[in-house]
Amino acid sequence: MHTSDAIQTRRSVKRFTARPVTREEVESLLQAATLAPNHRLTQPWRFYVLGPEARYAYGLALGDRKARKLTDPDAARTLRETVAAEHRALPVMIAVAVVKTDNPEIAEEDYAATMMGVANLGLAAVALGLGTAIRTGAVLDDPAARRAIGVVEGQRVVAIVNVGEAAEQPAPRSRTPAADCTTWVP
Repeated sequence: MHTSDAIQTRRSVKRFTARPVTREEVESLLQAATLAPNHRLTQPWRFYVLGPEARYAYGLALGDRKARKLTDPDAARTLRETVAAEHRALPVMIAVAVVKTDNPEIAEEDYAATMMGVANLGLAAVALGLGTAIRTGAVLDDPAARRAIGVVEGQRVVAIVNVGEAAEQPAPRSRTPAADCTTWVP
């Protein structure tokens, strides 16, 4: 598969089939992530491949955050359990972290490099016939979510990548053409 084809066909997958993703496939995705460009060759990324119980615990943390918006305690409990069960059922869930640094310039470069690694991982998944859903947000800094992931001090979780065979291929969403976002500077 050509890289341009992978870029054109990559989508955020909401539902996955029950097909297991092999350890070899996961290792291939992680290897692709580590090939991302990174200034100073800091290799700042760290990967946490979560098993079913860790996925469930992460889902509980996410479900707790969502349930806080509900006033009905039974609905909140149901929502927490539903989110946790959905996460346990995922074929693969990878937490991607970046090693923290006190140097603001290096911190910015390392974050960018880690997210380029996430992009590489997503494109490599397409080449293997797999789909991904890349998730970010405040939950990644939630203490319960960090415990579920097993992330160590000195690392910031920047993305969760769910991986599996897509149950359905989402339609492409409209994007602003590059020409509308581009200024040619003489």
